[in-house]
Amino acid sequence: MTNLFLLGFMPTGSEWIIILIVILLLFGGKKIPELMRGLGKGVKSFKDGVNDAKEEINKAKEEIDKPADASK
Repeated sequence: MTNLFLLGFMPTGSEWIIILIVILLLFGGKKIPELMRGLGKGVKSFKDGVNDAKEEINKAKEEIDKPADASK
């Protein structure tokens, strides 16, 4: 239900064009590559953080499972 509700607020094709034009007018053509580069670095950093958290969770799970296996 909430997914369908959120889809109602997603921009359509013509709205994306308007958004891109506004961004181009606000930041200019020279700043956009810098903004995209920063956005890419932020996404990469976020993915690295998620992967690190998954690894720590898996290590903790393995440490918890080891004593149970050794006692059998």
